Amino acid sequence: MQPSETTPARPEMKPHSAHWGAFSAAWDGRELKVRPHPRDPDPNPIIDNLIDALRHPVRIARPMVRRGWLENGPGPDARRGSDDHVEMDWDEVLDRLASELRRVQQTHGCEAIFGGSYGWSSAGRFHHAQSQVHRFLNTALGGYVRSVNTYSAGAAAPLLPHVIGTMEQIARQNVTLEQLAEHTEIVLSFGGMALKNSRVASGGVSQHKERGAMEAAAQRGCRFINISPLRDDLPDEINAEWIAPVPMTDTALMLAIVHQLWQDDTLDRDFIARYCDGWNTFEDYLLGRSDGVVKSCAWAARICDVPERRITELARSLVGKRVLITVSHSLQRSEHGEQPVWMGAVLAAALGQLGLPGGGYNYALGTLAHYGRRNNAWPVAPLPQGSNSVKAFIPVARIADMLLHPGEPFDYDGQRMTYPHIRLAYWAGGNPFHHHQDLRRLSRAFQTLDTFIVNESVWTATARHADIVLPTTLTLERDDIGATSTDPLVIAMKRIAEPFGESRDDYAIFSDLAERLGKREAFTEGRDTRQWLAHLYEHARRGIEKTGPQSAPSFEEFWDQGELLIPQLPDDGGLLRAFRNDPEGTPLPTPSGKVQISSPIIASFGYPDCPGHPAHLPPQHAPTEEHPLWLIANQPYTKLHSQLDFGRYSMDNKRQGREICRLHPDTAAARGIKEGDIIQLHNELGACLASAHLSEEVRKDVVQLPTGAWYDPRPDARHGVICVHGNPNIVARDLGTSALGQGCAGQISTVQVERYDAPLPPIRAFDPPAT
Repeated sequence: MQPSETTPARPEMKPHSAHWGAFSAAWDGRELKVRPHPRDPDPNPIIDNLIDALRHPVRIARPMVRRGWLENGPGPDARRGSDDHVEMDWDEVLDRLASELRRVQQTHGCEAIFGGSYGWSSAGRFHHAQSQVHRFLNTALGGYVRSVNTYSAGAAAPLLPHVIGTMEQIARQNVTLEQLAEHTEIVLSFGGMALKNSRVASGGVSQHKERGAMEAAAQRGCRFINISPLRDDLPDEINAEWIAPVPMTDTALMLAIVHQLWQDDTLDRDFIARYCDGWNTFEDYLLGRSDGVVKSCAWAARICDVPERRITELARSLVGKRVLITVSHSLQRSEHGEQPVWMGAVLAAALGQLGLPGGGYNYALGTLAHYGRRNNAWPVAPLPQGSNSVKAFIPVARIADMLLHPGEPFDYDGQRMTYPHIRLAYWAGGNPFHHHQDLRRLSRAFQTLDTFIVNESVWTATARHADIVLPTTLTLERDDIGATSTDPLVIAMKRIAEPFGESRDDYAIFSDLAERLGKREAFTEGRDTRQWLAHLYEHARRGIEKTGPQSAPSFEEFWDQGELLIPQLPDDGGLLRAFRNDPEGTPLPTPSGKVQISSPIIASFGYPDCPGHPAHLPPQHAPTEEHPLWLIANQPYTKLHSQLDFGRYSMDNKRQGREICRLHPDTAAARGIKEGDIIQLHNELGACLASAHLSEEVRKDVVQLPTGAWYDPRPDARHGVICVHGNPNIVARDLGTSALGQGCAGQISTVQVERYDAPLPPIRAFDPPAT
């Protein structure tokens, strides 16, 4: 039937992409329709969070300026986070902002400017908020204080190059899912391989293959062993065995396995002799020669709460098998997080498995959809960020320390450094009130700034703390290119809807700001958005033509057809396979060219919390009588980080508007807690509310509350501050993993849990602030 004047035509479904999957979408002005890409065998359900996001009341429609900053000028202010905001037109707010940027630069230098932002705001390669703000600060001002590493892998990224290779080489260019499906006989997975995590990839993912690969391996007879306090850290379909040690004791368990191999004389000593360096120092620790403690199965059983016989049987079952060791990001997001990452590599070396197809050590396999896949031969180019004249930096998870302790020294990866004095922070496309810990402390840290600027599309807690809030478009409201180095499908991300209110994309905002600073040409290079998209695409097009006889479509042809398949590199096992095949000709990028079972360089740093070999180090914060339960604050399954927490899929999986916290039925019964009760988790930092879900799939001394709920704090007479919405970072301690990595240790905390019987406070996280 042809559409008539009274029956409007259905809007066209257009291609688009997000970090959680490729899809097509159509907007009729009222409702968004989304459809997963037809090539995706296991689509991610969080795509449904987009359905009601475009015109949600939490969207920011106009530029906003905090009243206290407007009336009193720049300077530290305890009202940040609670003050109201005043609407302002674009020209005036950009004039004021350019003036403030110039003041700070000229008065204090670029060393007083921090360029915040995390890289997850969009799968698009051009409208990548982190790249946009960093490019602006470099080209328009001359530089900024930056952060290094990630909250996800802040301990692993600095450690791995000392031991075996870079994160890129060990996580992304190593054992693939195809190898796992075909060759692996045992997967020993510390922290599991939860599908909720591997459903996500920065830049997008067109095919979610993880479930299918694990099912294929299991059907072939591969044995999966999930070592985690949570049973569902591996999917039900593969019937994984579950070993649930005490949190933060995985290194002790690995040590005991290696000790049993030593005792049984089943270590692969030929592999250790040829491919490894520093075994003797490690063996002295393993056998207790250096500290008087033998790292036996009996020793580990007492620490891990796993029967000695179970550990012994596990160790013996690995001998002669094609074994793949994985260690999830979650293990290194805790005190001494470097240790299980290092020990995983040592265990794989002790078994002689490194470099074998489907065997060895693939750090973080199953943690992101990037890992376990082949790499593209020619990726789409990223937006160049320019040259940064400022050398100062911080590990990303040390933001509150930097703001609260300017001028004070800190250690990082063998360097003694000093926190810079930051006067102005510019954030775009990120929400540290999701990533960071001890949120009361983080709020105080932002109050020390002269000026805090945020480009944001919705009223996150970060935006509420900002002095200047510039409304940005959502990814669905602009054109872009969705691409990543590990997925062959490049997506023409076409605009689905017109921008909300007066929102603009980051590029338009920074172009106008750069013009006010006399640097528009330096920032834009004379290109508009469309020209930049064509420019970034051209890198891939030329590469494709170099790799084979096929011709690549022009940018306009690509844009019309909506997608392009990029050739991928062979599945050759990467650096570790090449090293195994020819250790002299293809050495590892370590000091010895071999696997560093122990590291004289790390030992020379003299860090008590990260010695020169992997070791079990008891945590500073363990359960006490006052706070007897471990809290696992892991990533959510209903959203990516805290993105679109107000979306349909996220909201449908809350109860009474609050996040769901899992605890064992026996733990609940001891506290008079029933299914669906509102409970309060608390410690010395504060408290949060959640809805109780009773489950035997968690250890009895563990409660699990995912991150991602938008921070909704209220004053509380007993605990100081309580998040009524369920953000566990209010009770997660702001600690560095060690002096080596200074990573985020916020995955694990300790708390008490009680039933909450007071009147239930309303949730205001999604209400716009007062204006």
